[in-house]
Amino acid sequence: MTSKQPQLGLLIIYRNLLQDELVRQMQAILSGQSTAEVQCQFIGELIAKAEQLGLQGNLPKNYLQYLIARDENVFSLACERTNGQASASLFAAVVADLKVIRRVLDADFSAYMDTSLIDDYTPTVIWSGQAAYYQLFADAAPEAAAKRLADHYARHGCGYMAGFAAFRWDSEAGLVGIKNFDPIRLSDLVGYERQKRILIDNTKALLAGKPANNALLHGSRGTGKSSSVKALVNEFYGDGLRLVEVVKQDLKDLAKIMELLRAHGQKFLIYLDDLSFEDFEVEYKYLKSAIEGGVEARPANVLIYATSNRRHLIKENWSDRSGDPDEIHRFDTVNEKISLSDRFGISLFFETPNQAEYLAIVNELVQKHRLAIPEDALRMEALRWESNHNGRSGRTAQQFINH
Repeated sequence: MTSKQPQLGLLIIYRNLLQDELVRQMQAILSGQSTAEVQCQFIGELIAKAEQLGLQGNLPKNYLQYLIARDENVFSLACERTNGQASASLFAAVVADLKVIRRVLDADFSAYMDTSLIDDYTPTVIWSGQAAYYQLFADAAPEAAAKRLADHYARHGCGYMAGFAAFRWDSEAGLVGIKNFDPIRLSDLVGYERQKRILIDNTKALLAGKPANNALLHGSRGTGKSSSVKALVNEFYGDGLRLVEVVKQDLKDLAKIMELLRAHGQKFLIYLDDLSFEDFEVEYKYLKSAIEGGVEARPANVLIYATSNRRHLIKENWSDRSGDPDEIHRFDTVNEKISLSDRFGISLFFETPNQAEYLAIVNELVQKHRLAIPEDALRMEALRWESNHNGRSGRTAQQFINH
């Protein structure tokens, strides 16, 4: 290998790139040490990545840029936490790396192999978001590219955080990105304006770094509780808001999840959907501790938004109030069960709409979908639908419009 050839082994901050198999194959090809078989394997795997990720254009160079834009390292994490204001010393180390990487991006792969299949590739499905990656290095000197990367990490995050609006927690795999997140927007939700305004204001406070409250959304089924939370993420994704869905059996991992999220610059809603506990289930104790009462403070970039059909999340029995004759302090049992709901700073009730409100939701959905239905027929069919199905709710209205 001559001194003019790219030597990615000299990387300092972006050494994660050296663990990628395709990058290792790039190095072998540019050093002139690859066989025709290795080159064909490289092309095949690169095309597979392009189809998986929606990469287009010059695949060797754009795949490398994709890895850099997503890389989780000390620089990208610092930019997340500081809105792109990494120290001058760290910035200098990144510039040194980008000088090495620039030589790879400027390399002529066609001098070492047949690149006709990957010089200007078009995948079956193109993801428009990839264009942002290609602009990070386009005609940019290392110093300018470093500044672009700092801004990119501050806005989009790094690692998994750069690629998804929402995640689910897996006790074994950790955070798992949700590829097909519900695209619902706040404008799609009809009614409940007061509840939505409170949620929006509270979420904006979180995004602005101001004090904000955990929220419990409770009330009738199908009234838009879950949709409201998901719509918030779609509304404020560009401002750094992300969602992490946690199911009841994984509440024991809440402390671990919060510690993981604390290290990132984005703001997170831990989403607990359709939450309730039977009196024999003890997972609620982990939630109580996470919200308020644990030794470690909740991260400033995390809120818990829970939805439930119950105002008091833990099932109560009449015997709790009448008392077990063998229990001395029976009212302690009652206080233990209702104290979980009290720890949410915001409690929003989503009531069942009355007939006029239900018909107003139907009418707004008709206008949104531009359906030509006579008013009298619409009213009669809408009322017939709700009486024969699940009662009056936003969900029932949407199902009627779908029908």
